[in-house]
Amino acid sequence: MLRLLVMAGLVCIVCFMLFGKWPWQMLGGQMSGGRTERSTARRELTDARRVLGVRKGAKPDEIALAHRRRLSVIHPDRGGSDAEVHEANAARDLLLEDLQKNAKDRS
Repeated sequence: MLRLLVMAGLVCIVCFMLFGKWPWQMLGGQMSGGRTERSTARRELTDARRVLGVRKGAKPDEIALAHRRRLSVIHPDRGGSDAEVHEANAARDLLLEDLQKNAKDRS
C-alpha cells in the first residue's frame, strides 16, 4: 500500500515537472465534459442580465433599451463611474453576441 502511495506521489511530481500542472488540473476540464466552460459562460450571461435588468429571453431591442436606461443612471456626468459604464457596455455586448450566436445555431 505504501508503495502505491509513493508511486502516485512520484507520478504527480513528474507530471508537474514536465507540464507545469498537477494531474488533477490537467484532467479537470476534460473529466467534467466541458461543463466548467459552459457554467462559466452561463454565469457571465446571468450576471450580464442582472446588470441590465433584463429577463432570459430578452430581444435585442429590449437589451438596447435596458442598456440606455442603465447608462442614464450610471453615467459619469450623473455621479456614476467609468467602470460601471464599461460593465454595462460589456453586458450589452455579451447578451447581443449570445443572441446572434443562438440565431446562427438555429439556422
